[in-house]
Amino acid sequence: MANTQGMLLSQYSGKVGVKGRLAFPKKFREILGDRLIITVGYENSLIVVSEEGWRQLLEGTEGKPFTVGAARETQRFILGGASEIILDSKGRFILPLYLREYAKIANEVVFVGLSRYVEIWDKSAWEEYRKNLEKNIATIAERLSEDKKDR
Repeated sequence: MANTQGMLLSQYSGKVGVKGRLAFPKKFREILGDRLIITVGYENSLIVVSEEGWRQLLEGTEGKPFTVGAARETQRFILGGASEIILDSKGRFILPLYLREYAKIANEVVFVGLSRYVEIWDKSAWEEYRKNLEKNIATIAERLSEDKKDR
């Protein structure tokens, strides 16, 4: 049973095994449970949410009429790439090949807890992205506070 009160924090490393098998971190499993939805994310990452929490993937698109192209395209991107997974007793699952290819996952991954969902990154892609983020975080934070002022 998923613990909906927990917050998904921290980073964990993992290795993709034979046939794409991967172990989901125990700390995240305790919060999300054993029935998950995994799908394509942004910047070539993958997104994992609990089966109950999949609606949060569509945040910002729900309630918009189907005539709004951006909402349709976002839903296609996220839901069209989604797959249900059930973790085994050791927390393992098969990462579908199309998702491994999308995220350019070789053999090592990083699981990143982001409050309500988990991202899975190829390890070298994550390290590169994180370096860039660290260099530009001040500018990004300024842009975010400017966006809030505009509302």
